[in-house]
Amino acid sequence: MDRAAETAGCKSRSEYLEKAALFYAGYVSGQEATAYLPPALASVLRGTVQDTENRICRLLFKLAVELDMVMNVLAAGMEISDDALRSLRGRCVQNVKKTSGSVTLDKAVEYQRGGV
Repeated sequence: MDRAAETAGCKSRSEYLEKAALFYAGYVSGQEATAYLPPALASVLRGTVQDTENRICRLLFKLAVELDMVMNVLAAGMEISDDALRSLRGRCVQNVKKTSGSVTLDKAVEYQRGGV
């Protein structure tokens, strides 16, 4: 216990026991788990999450560029009224909500051909 207390930077056994009890209580309750993870592991987890976030952001940017290109190509070749565009936007918002974003070209073509 003396060696562990020294390693933990405690000045006494009672201080070490207090820290140990607080650590264990936090571990058992599961609150603020990062306080009980080894710093190296917490750092690796933060880095992994940051890398994933950066990758998703880059992919979303590329997707937005492609979508913008498609919309501009369609807008150049189609004549659609403002009312029809507003109506389509509302229908698309509802469709995306209803399908949780799982929208396919097949379903859009079916709808445009008069299907539901």
